[in-house]
Parts: sequence; C-alpha cells; structure tokens
Amino acid sequence: MKTIKYIFSFIVIALFMSCEDDNNDLSFLDSIVAPSDVLANFQIAQDNSGLVTITPNATGAASYNIKLGVDELEPVSVKQGESVENTYDEGVYTIELEAVGLSGLKTVATQDLVVSFRAPENLEVTAEIDGSNPFILNVSAVADFAASFNVFFDTSNVDEEPTMLALGETVSFEYPGVGDYTIRVVALSGGLETTEITQVVTIEKPTELPIDFEIFDASVFNGFGGASNAIIDNPDTNGNESAKVAQIIKDAPEGWAGNVIELSAPLDFSTKKLITMDVWSPRPDGKLLLKLENQTDDTVFIEKEITLNGTSSWEEAAFDLSDISTDVEYQKIVLFFDFGTVGDGSSDWTFYVDNIKQSTVPVEAGEPLLFDDFDGNSNITTWTGDAAGLDTALPNPYVNADNFSATVLEYTDTGGTFANIQFVADSNFDLSAGNSVFTLKVYVPSSSVTGSETNQISLKLQNSSLGGNAWQTQTEIVKTIVLDQWQEVSFDFVNDNWQNLNFNGVDPDPVDRTDLDKVVLQLNGENNSSEVTGYIDDFYYGTAPAAEFPPFARDGFEGRGTITTWLGDDCGMDNAFANPFIDANNNSATVLQYDDTGGTFANVQFTITPNLDISLKSKFTLKVYVPSSSVTGSQNNQISLKLQNSSLGGNAWQTQTEIVKTIVLDQWQELTFDFINDNWQNLNFNGVDPDPVDRTDLDKVVLQLNGENNNDLVTAYIDDFNYHN
Repeated sequence: MKTIKYIFSFIVIALFMSCEDDNNDLSFLDSIVAPSDVLANFQIAQDNSGLVTITPNATGAASYNIKLGVDELEPVSVKQGESVENTYDEGVYTIELEAVGLSGLKTVATQDLVVSFRAPENLEVTAEIDGSNPFILNVSAVADFAASFNVFFDTSNVDEEPTMLALGETVSFEYPGVGDYTIRVVALSGGLETTEITQVVTIEKPTELPIDFEIFDASVFNGFGGASNAIIDNPDTNGNESAKVAQIIKDAPEGWAGNVIELSAPLDFSTKKLITMDVWSPRPDGKLLLKLENQTDDTVFIEKEITLNGTSSWEEAAFDLSDISTDVEYQKIVLFFDFGTVGDGSSDWTFYVDNIKQSTVPVEAGEPLLFDDFDGNSNITTWTGDAAGLDTALPNPYVNADNFSATVLEYTDTGGTFANIQFVADSNFDLSAGNSVFTLKVYVPSSSVTGSETNQISLKLQNSSLGGNAWQTQTEIVKTIVLDQWQEVSFDFVNDNWQNLNFNGVDPDPVDRTDLDKVVLQLNGENNSSEVTGYIDDFYYGTAPAAEFPPFARDGFEGRGTITTWLGDDCGMDNAFANPFIDANNNSATVLQYDDTGGTFANVQFTITPNLDISLKSKFTLKVYVPSSSVTGSQNNQISLKLQNSSLGGNAWQTQTEIVKTIVLDQWQELTFDFINDNWQNLNFNGVDPDPVDRTDLDKVVLQLNGENNNDLVTAYIDDFNYHN
C-alpha cells in the first residue's frame, strides 16, 4: 500500500540585479514541480535474518529522507541511487519516503514493508496484455507474507535476469513476436522458502495496418480466384530489406486473382488517406486493384487501380483515397492482381507483397504567391498603416516555442475609428484553383487592449481602383483570437464563412471575382475608439499549408513551451538558464543548460502524449551550443536524439531508435533529425529492427551529448526545440 501527499515548500531564489532592472521574468517558476512516482524497492535477505535493503526512487528527486518505520530509529538521508539497510523483526512496518527535488519541493509517500520468515501463501498473479500495444504484458501479484516478487517473462530464456516487482506495483515487458510464452512469478519473503506460479500467455497481433510479414503470417490473406499464398524468404532484398514477404501465386494461366485481408477494426481515414505497399511484379502489363469493403455489406466499397512497372523488382504501389467518405466503415482490404497474358515459366504467375501501410497524403504546399516573414524575406513592399501605427521590423517581443522569429510587424491602434494595416498586391487575386488561403501568426497582449470589443482579427479583400471607396465592395473573414499567445490563423475564401459588405446590393462569391487586389488587416473591429496592439508574422497567401497533427512538442525555454516534463538523467539540467552566448544565431533570453559532470549514461529527456506518429511528423529540430572549454576526454563532438517507449520503464532504452549528428564547438547551430530521411539506427536489443515510421509505441525523447559509456565532461545549451513535419 502506498499513499502520497505533496508538501509545498518555499523556494528562495537570489536574484542579482541592478536597481534599475525591474523586469525579471519569473514565469519559469510555473514549470517547477515536486517529485512524483515516489516508490521504494525492498530487498529482503532470504536467510531469516530480517536484513532489508531499501532503495528509493522518484521522478525529479535528488535526495530522500527515509523514516524506517521504527520509532526509536532516526530518519536516514540518502541521495538518488543510494540505498539504506536495516534489520527488522517479523512484522509490518510503514516506511515514509520524503523525496526532495533540486528546487526544494518535496513529495512524501508511505509504503508498507512486510517482513516475514514464512513462505508466501495464496499467491495470485495478474498478467494482462497492454491495451495500447499487443506485444506488451503487464504483470502484478499479491500474496500473504510476501515482501516482493521476481518475474521471469520467458522461462525458455535460461539467461533471463528476473524483474523485481514491488507490492502494489506493475512491471511490463514487450515481447519480440507472437507466440506462447511461459511466465514464472516467484513470491519472496524474508525466509528461505519461496512460492511460485507459472502461467502461459499468448501474444497475438491484431490484424491491422501496418502489415509486414516478419510478424504476420499468410493467415491474414484469404485467396480466391485461384490464388494461393505463402510467407517466404525475400527473394530480392534490393529495394526491400525485409527478411520475409508474402508470395501470391495464381494456379491458372491468366486473368485476375484476389486476396482478402479482414482487419480487426475498421480503418481510420480521418487523417491517413493514403495506403501504400511494396509490390514485386514480373509482368510489364500487370495491374493491381485495391478494393475496400464494408465488413457487413460487400456492396458498399471503393476501388482504386494502378498499373505496375513490372520491372521484376520491388516498387511502391500508392493509392490516394483523399475522396473517401469517413462516414463509411471499411474493414476489408481486397487486392486483385491482373496476371495478364502468360509467357514462359510459372514465375509469370507470381507476385510478392510486403509492408502494407496507411499514412497521410503528401501535401505540396508550394511557394506562396505573396509572403512576408518580416525578417527580410518578402515580396510585399507596400505595407501601410491607416489610422494605425505600423513597424515592419520590430524585434519580436514574445519569442517562444510558437514563434522563434527575430522580427515581426507591430500594429498599433491608439483609438482610430477605422484603424487597420493594408497593402496592395502587384496583380489581382485569383482565388480559384486552390489559391484561396491567407495565413498569418498573430499575438495580442491583453495589457494593450481597452474597451469591450471582441478579440478578433479580420482579413478583408478590396478593389484598390475604387480609391477611397475601396471598402464599398469588400469581402471579409473574421476570426476570433486568444490573447497573450502566438497563434496561426488561416482565412480561406472557399471554405470559411466570408461576408460581403454588399454596399451596392450585390453579393458575389469571392472565388468568382477578379477585381480584388488589396488586403486589409484589422484587430478588434472598427467604429470604435478602443485601443489594441498586435504583432503579426509569417504572412502568406497561396494554397492551404500542410496540416499539423498532434502530438506537439515545442520549447523555446521562455516559459511558454508545450513540454512540461524535461528531466535530467544522470545529468544536471536547468531549463530556464540565462543564455550565456547571445548572438545573431540565437538571441533568446533563456535556454536549457545540459551539464554532464561524468555520468555514464548522462542525458536529458521528456515524454509526450499521444505517442509519436513518424508517418505524420518525422522531424525534430533544435539549436545547440557546446563551449570547447567544457569538454574533456576524446569523445566525438556530437548530439544524439533517441526515441523510446516509456511504458517499458527502466528498460525503455532496449528498443530505442536513434539519430546521431556531429556538432561544431563554440557556436550556435541548428540541427534537424529526420526519422524518414536520415540514417537512423535501432538498438535492436530484442532482435527486431523495425523502421521508426512503422512504430506506434514511441513517446519518449532523449538527448545525449558526446555519447555514453564514458565519464567525460560536457556542458551544452539547447534552445528552440520543435517536433514537426
């Protein structure tokens, strides 16, 4: 049994400043939290001595104060990673753990220690498949007189070290493949005798995408039309490195043959509307038809057909389903192969298939037709303020994870009745053919707003040839905004709710108009004398930008990032450190300091929700600065970004995937880690080597300077972290 309460301690912070400096930003204090997940591991000597080793652990703790559960014993203080020993008589003791973070915040937990020299009795084991990953088994156990348990996840592995299981806790293990595995749980007390249970668990993978045939067998296919299936060794690894692939053979000399895959659940087409697969075809005139069927009514379906290259080599077959209705559930995938006219040899009747996946349709945003980032990259030269102040090169006063730009446009409405900013394009707008979208970033500080107007931004299109009457035939889109944060706003004159002023009694659809050439931006409406200041950045006009999907992981270390769980592992960390190297490459006020003082596996890390989907977003970008004066030893000057599965706890490293980049000392540099296009490497601890783009279990990001398994020193500064597509 474990109970937890939080103690909110006062944090005394010495701020050294001049008398004139009254603007110190303490917002970083909001991100400081008390230690969590406080737990003690009890190791009781199995010799009737009552000797117990207590090892505390917690997320974000630096030290612990431990009350040993015996009134006459004084509390003991240990550092993270240390243990304390005590000898107990038989009985139940309440151990109190006070976890202390570097900030001084504390968390107190109590946990029962059972010391018994009797063999545990009434052992019950709960072994359940994890709901998010069918290869992960979660195990917990209870037993009378037990102090802890040893769990063996595969008794056929004679070299397996037991996993310790504390009372009231759960341990997890990810199996490398499907099959039947025998687990053994041993209940331990303080005596020589133990009690154990063995149990068989079956690991099955639901039939769902992605499908590769190193995990799935031929049972996922149901052939018809004379087609037979088998899983074989890949006959051609050039273009597809999979060890196993599906072989489809037609036993008749020509015509179509088909295979059905019945999925465990309907496909989700809310975001992923592209189905791809690797196909090996011997025929230059072969065709592949993809048919998706409803599970209960095969008269409800959608079909797509492509002609294969037929070069007797692996190729990717891609089916764009952008037009699919998300109101219909499709749970059957039917593949039809047209074997064409048969030539000599049965190889003409054989196809191979592998890696059936679902992903997003690539969006080519293309170059914007009009753009201005207010950092000197622009094809708009006529910005003017109308009853509003305007500065198109103002240092960004709110640099954060949502906008790292150095300069922005400042819009100042000091009470002008019709205050706005505007520009005239070099040619009239053609809003057809998808060129209907205007996008910008905007920040409005609440301290600048007076009056009771709605917090909003309007984008109006007008005909400048009407001069002072340009407003009379304007069309407009209004979007509500949130104060005190950067936000991206899009105005789409095809899909958004636009409104015409209709001064002349006409109400044309903007997409049909050819007279519009003037853009007007207005904050908080018109016909008022209220004040408002806004900051605008990254304006562009053209096609709609590629959509960004969760999870979001951005941090400029100014107190406004989306990452709240940064922690140092065997490494000092300060994610609100004053930037010691401000220059043209990074003018941020604060950065993350990474301080490896010789930790063997030193790193900084965070977890993210929901899990990463590399098929949607594959890139991680950051800035890093490593001063040469901080480096010892002969390690390569490098930074690694590793992705792991946090549900494995202390074993998260075992199935990590990693990209390593060389760095240059004594300068800020921006690096991008792309898990689709860069050279990634898997640790491959469990004998599997999946492509990161196919994985759905990754939720932990680890950054490491100058490698591991060494005791060399290095200090680094990290900034502007972003996960994106």
